[in-house]
Amino acid sequence: MSSPHNSDKVLPSDDSHFRRNSKEYAVHIEDPEKQSRVTDNSTTVLEHPIEHYTRFPNRWTRMRARVREPLAEFFGTMILIILGLGTNVQVNAGSFTQVASSEKGTYLSICFGWGAATAMGVWVSGGISGGHINPAVTLAFAVWRDFPLRKVPIYIGSQVLGAFVGAGFVYANYIHAIDAVEGSRHIRTVPPQTPGTAGWFSTYAAGFMSNGSCIFDEFLGTMVLLICICALTDTRNGPPPPGLVPLSIFLLILVIGIALGLQTGWAINPARDFGPRLFTAMIYSRRVFSFRHQYWIWCPILSPIVGGQFGIFLYDTFLFTGNESLINRPNASARAAHLHAMNTETRKPPAGTAVDP
Repeated sequence: MSSPHNSDKVLPSDDSHFRRNSKEYAVHIEDPEKQSRVTDNSTTVLEHPIEHYTRFPNRWTRMRARVREPLAEFFGTMILIILGLGTNVQVNAGSFTQVASSEKGTYLSICFGWGAATAMGVWVSGGISGGHINPAVTLAFAVWRDFPLRKVPIYIGSQVLGAFVGAGFVYANYIHAIDAVEGSRHIRTVPPQTPGTAGWFSTYAAGFMSNGSCIFDEFLGTMVLLICICALTDTRNGPPPPGLVPLSIFLLILVIGIALGLQTGWAINPARDFGPRLFTAMIYSRRVFSFRHQYWIWCPILSPIVGGQFGIFLYDTFLFTGNESLINRPNASARAAHLHAMNTETRKPPAGTAVDP
């Protein structure tokens, strides 16, 4: 039997100094079996130095690490708005003969477009920030789950800014089609005026809707959204594979639009409405804010926020068992016995994908 002192040891060369317990540095041997070895009595030394890796090879990568999550929310929301509003404008403008000789879509096209747009936005940002791209989602997980409150302002700011920029890109792309529909570059109409092209960018309720019905419509849609997002990311409730969560969200947004989109335009996302509305205020005038006595704040902003809170409250109260939820926090007797609920939610909602530490 050989002595421990005689066992082979693989030692790095002198220039292989690194920080073993740091997130900034890592050591990796590309193919240790194929590396040349030099044997010196009982010690085997690698002829070539071990490869060294760092998360921050230059100054920009270190700066990027600090803003990566907000930037992911910005780009994810921007993609959502570019593809979603682009669908709105193409379908609506295509119905005018001065723009197209035949229609370029139907309401179902808009539902599919927004579903796919949301899925793409979540795919862009999911593995980095969780793919919220919706202030109602961010606030719901901050209140009821363990999402850090300190991140809420920067997440929401990034989402609104991304929606604003996305609306600007869509307007610039379709400005000539909008001119053709309006009749001139100097004419811009806001609902209930016709053709009301401002309504292609933000939500405006149908004329037959009462204020209370508008509030309930957005509340209901966002409640359904959060209940389903919670289910999709609950590891004890048959969730889809992590990479397919955006596809599931595509189906979710599609069916919400088909079922609940007629009356208020199913904002279900304060950033989706407020960012483009801010942009159109620069182009169309402040009338976009005076519609229905400041409709913009109590229907597409406050109602989705309240609906999202209620949706996650229902799911966590009656279905979710993980200790991430405020509902499942241990009481005094459980704390005294050092007991707590299981940590069942291992995915970062709503994207359901693994994220960097």
